[in-house]
Amino acid sequence: MSHTPSNQTICARQIAFAAAFLLPAAKLLEVPSLLAEYAKGDILLPALLHFLTQALVLLGVLFAASQGKEPLLERLKNKLGKGIFVVYALYALYFLFAAALPLLDLEKFVYAAFFDTEPTAFSFYVFFFLSAFIATKGIKAVGRSADLSFFLFLFPFLAILGMSFIEADFTRLLPLFQTEFPRVSQAFMRSTPHFSDAVLLLPLLLNLRYKDGDGKKIMLGYGAGGLFTLLFLAVFFCIFSSIAPREHYAFSKIAQYFPALSVVGRIDLLFVYFLSVVLLIYTCLPIQYAAQAIGRIFRTERLTLISAILNFALLVALLFLNKNYNAFYALISGKLFPVFWFIADLLPLFCLFLPAEPSKSVQLNGTYFKRAEKGVKHAK
Repeated sequence: MSHTPSNQTICARQIAFAAAFLLPAAKLLEVPSLLAEYAKGDILLPALLHFLTQALVLLGVLFAASQGKEPLLERLKNKLGKGIFVVYALYALYFLFAAALPLLDLEKFVYAAFFDTEPTAFSFYVFFFLSAFIATKGIKAVGRSADLSFFLFLFPFLAILGMSFIEADFTRLLPLFQTEFPRVSQAFMRSTPHFSDAVLLLPLLLNLRYKDGDGKKIMLGYGAGGLFTLLFLAVFFCIFSSIAPREHYAFSKIAQYFPALSVVGRIDLLFVYFLSVVLLIYTCLPIQYAAQAIGRIFRTERLTLISAILNFALLVALLFLNKNYNAFYALISGKLFPVFWFIADLLPLFCLFLPAEPSKSVQLNGTYFKRAEKGVKHAK
């Protein structure tokens, strides 16, 4: 049996919590206005198509995980040998690339929601100190963050949604299928980077030692996250309707018309703060994954220097991208969505072709052994 570092353990409950309470946070910010711009009243349709697509990818990876006793990552190492380092490098680059858009959106949201006066140019960049610390932690820390997200997400989300229901006119969703299919498909394509959920669960699934019932827990968690998002999108559009495309940072605005706020003040902002913490954890997630992948390339669990370099590189990139935000956003959502389909959705399905058991070699405490007819000889 192969050695698994103590900081690389995860359980199905934590993956389910990540799917239910961590992943939806990123879809409550810019996604509602983006979908409303292209899909109009059929705002739920492209989101539903995304969730079904991602659910199929998750089912494929979970089925592959259920076919062997070892975690998928160990089986992948056994299958690819040294080729595994190419996979690490590919996904390190992908996660760094995928981290840029959430970072830009988070920065603009923080400035708009939490500053009454114009912030200084570097007000947001304290984020990278926190990110650099989080990125030194392993998969086990991601699981703990998922557990924490249960408390930070569920009650604030339900509170904001409850405060919003009174102003929602659900007839605005009717008639169904009123938007032309080309516009719905355009909404689906342009929102692809925001819905690449399976790849954000992939590092967790690769380290999961699968047990009976794990797949059901994780799929139920992902289904719950999907329902949370669809319900939020419906309420959002039923409040703002034709002006929905202009209403950015949706979860900070959706409850602002609650009648009691005129008496007790903006108590909805308290719930916005809690959801913002979940959004912060989500934004750090791909950076953390990238640091872990690079650490595996260099065969080290000491990620301090790697994390510092990655976060500094992202800080410099953010300074440049801020000046070219519209062009970068158009590039990511308008032209590079096939990259997300290929790396985030298709490549993980390679796990379906992994053998259930190691064939000729077994990894033991970092040393490879080959079986012989009369015993086990060290393979130098």
